[in-house]
Amino acid sequence: MSDVEELKGRITRRDYLVGVIGLGYVGLPLVLRFGEVGFRVIGFDIDAVKVEQLNKGKSYIEHVPSARVQALVESRRFEATADLARLREPDAVVICVPTPLTRHRDPDLRYVENTADAVAAALRRDQLVCLESTTYPGTTDEVVLPRLRARGLRVGEDFFLAFSPEREDPGNTQFDTATIPKVVGGVTPACLALATTLYSQAIKQVVPVASTRVAEATKILENVYRAVNIALVNELKMAFERMDINVWDVIEAAKTKPFGFQPFYPGPGLGGHCIPIDPFYLTWKAREYGVATRFIELAGEINSGMPSYVIHRLMNALNERGKALRGARVLVLGAAYKKDTDDPREPPSLEIVEEPIQKGAVVEYSDPHLPRLPFVRRHQIDLSSVVLTEAALKQYDAVLLVTDHSRFPYELIHRSASLIVDSRNAFRARGLTGPHVVPA
Repeated sequence: MSDVEELKGRITRRDYLVGVIGLGYVGLPLVLRFGEVGFRVIGFDIDAVKVEQLNKGKSYIEHVPSARVQALVESRRFEATADLARLREPDAVVICVPTPLTRHRDPDLRYVENTADAVAAALRRDQLVCLESTTYPGTTDEVVLPRLRARGLRVGEDFFLAFSPEREDPGNTQFDTATIPKVVGGVTPACLALATTLYSQAIKQVVPVASTRVAEATKILENVYRAVNIALVNELKMAFERMDINVWDVIEAAKTKPFGFQPFYPGPGLGGHCIPIDPFYLTWKAREYGVATRFIELAGEINSGMPSYVIHRLMNALNERGKALRGARVLVLGAAYKKDTDDPREPPSLEIVEEPIQKGAVVEYSDPHLPRLPFVRRHQIDLSSVVLTEAALKQYDAVLLVTDHSRFPYELIHRSASLIVDSRNAFRARGLTGPHVVPA
């Protein structure tokens, strides 16, 4: 049986090697945080190009400075590897792999399952395994734990297992990995104690909860809350549009109430790896218990329909100027899913680019943070970002704003474009109005 107090002592002395599987928008910031507080860290990723780049001290994520990576590499507190056979080396293994949906909106747990199998193959006594990938309540108990137990080791005695949902918010300048409170649930009290001790070395506030299922459900609740409220305001936008009421004016007025209201804002559709995906993990799991999650399903229906609504607004705006979408030259502004980031995960921009192309439009895009459109499973569009100049902007029949990056030259666009379809209220918020600026 492992001596938990001895292991906790090793953690506090930094005599403890941390391994992080998945070096993306969640895993890499976690690697840096553990390394910067004095731990040695091994980062695991199946992408050999990414591994090579990190070992040279170069970051591939815009909001993660290369200087931070280089400092850890030079201090020999961090190395990246694609060799999963080395999973036996770390004392703690933190899993930060994607949890996408299938085309039928069912959970796609292959990355979690494959990673858990790799961890199980190398599992040794005293190791702590923490899953951070967002998933449905029960995944840690039902998917990960049986694979680790198959080695014959006892959870809470020979090895330890916990769940701690990631809460990264790329581009957020107010909160980062160190300052976002960390929810942690353990399979046993010993698992919880060890995981809490580890995270508390790097995170300012750790929030222990009753079980891994509570921790898993916490992240789902956070994202369901946002998805439902965004769907509500998107639906109101469409209703108010018919009534000739600007929804942005309504929100600004409503948020002056000092209690009972929190503003949410409409947009061209949901993006990122959390809000468009995570609620459907709960709907899938709830069906096992005979529960219909109608709010979540309706919210998903509304939000997933927003790209088509924006394209419809574009078509109407062109029609009013005697121009059909077929044959029109359209420039989409913004490809990243979120303002002022290079995060290409599940952006609505891909559908907004692809559908007009299928309808016969000539579509290009511009994004100061993404030089090329990402190739993903459902969209493979080979386009590079165009440079915004007065001459270039005058060539388009319509400019469609999808992501309101601060680096866009809004005054130049307003002055040069013949038609602007704005899905983010970015031009009006800057006082740039006129008959050629149309809300979407």
